[in-house]
Amino acid sequence: QVQLVESGGGLVQPGGSLRLSCLASGFTLDYYAIGWFRQAPGKEREGVSCISGRSGRTYYPPTHYASSVKGRFTISSDNAKNTVYLQMNSLKPEDTAVYYCAVGPSCVPKSWGQGTQVTISS
Repeated sequence: QVQLVESGGGLVQPGGSLRLSCLASGFTLDYYAIGWFRQAPGKEREGVSCISGRSGRTYYPPTHYASSVKGRFTISSDNAKNTVYLQMNSLKPEDTAVYYCAVGPSCVPKSWGQGTQVTISS
């Protein structure tokens, strides 16, 4: 059974950092892509970044928000731990959202985690 569990969210001040984790079970990262998505209050869910478990290649969707996180957010994976990370630096209030990880072929999400709340506020 595919299961994804996010952790690492919280409340931080602007300029701070967080590292989100997505622990996968029921499948092996080596053969799938894992993406991070976010849903801000009152907005639709959108992609942040994705990584191929096989190649380690990363992908940022061509959206305004994804463009804004380049250089601040880094996605990575530890296949031995079946875990994908999202290192978030220089956080801004507009990064406030529920962050989800999802697994699927070619970064198309098929199964989702429950999400973790990230709040950036002074």
